Amino acid sequence: MKIVLLERNSAGTDVPVDCFYELGEVTSYPNTVTLEEVAERVGDADVIVCNKAPMREESLKNCPNVKLICELATGYDNCDLEYCKSRGIKVANVVDYSTAMVAQHTFTLALALSQKLPYYDEYVKSGAYSAQDRFSNFDRPFYELEGKTWGIVGMGNIGKRAAAIATAFGCKVIFYSITGKSTCTDYPQVDKDTLLRESDFLSLHCPLSDLSRNFIDKEAFRKMKKTAVLINVARGPVVNNSDLYEALVAGEIQAAGLDVLEKEPLELSNPLSTLKDSNKLIITPHLAWASVEARTRCVQGVYENIKAFMRGENRNVVNL
Repeated sequence: MKIVLLERNSAGTDVPVDCFYELGEVTSYPNTVTLEEVAERVGDADVIVCNKAPMREESLKNCPNVKLICELATGYDNCDLEYCKSRGIKVANVVDYSTAMVAQHTFTLALALSQKLPYYDEYVKSGAYSAQDRFSNFDRPFYELEGKTWGIVGMGNIGKRAAAIATAFGCKVIFYSITGKSTCTDYPQVDKDTLLRESDFLSLHCPLSDLSRNFIDKEAFRKMKKTAVLINVARGPVVNNSDLYEALVAGEIQAAGLDVLEKEPLELSNPLSTLKDSNKLIITPHLAWASVEARTRCVQGVYENIKAFMRGENRNVVNL
């Protein structure tokens, strides 16, 4: 069996991928971006391991032997599932490998913003704290999570983990289902207007779809509390970046923490790139999924998917 790793570096060079070499003849590339690169590098391979490389008719039509595409991720936005199904190509992802880290990062962003940590860190490092004549400084007010309302969009594995953490902090949790089909009964399910109106913290954990694209836009910001903190660890286009910029500048919400953006990496044309106040906006480079432990689990998950395929099993196949 011939296996091609199109984006080996997406697992991080600190995480080994030796396990794949047990399964067949492996060709590895650090990164693959274009349709032309995909077509050339896949060639006569049987199995593709990828993350963001485009898996569409244009890139696969001249690759006759492909039988399995393994996403080194949970998302499969890069795959044309219908085309792959028409070709008999199975697409498998890795589920739940990053739940703990994404939930942890959600609260890392929320706590840093709500407790004004960038301000107080700089206050000490600037020498201002050493120059004052009292032992403490709390010139910028900050507040407890206890007693606040934590709103969640997307009550899947990550949303449920975030809800449990918020509850441990003493928050009241409410959530909104993008599809309206959630069966979760552990927390109150509310409509969108109620979610926006009542949430002190609003964290996004939903997949990207036509229903969730621009879910948080200009109209949504006008309905939110001026003291609200928005956290997006879902997909960038769930939040309209231009509208978020305007809301932050106008003070329609207090702050936002983003791990994802409409286009990645951050383009200088994105107005959010001009906001340098880390007390108002923190952007991390799409790393919430990427702890060493999570990336190791992801590689192992792909390995298990390929092994299952070789046994004739459909492990984590999303386009049956």
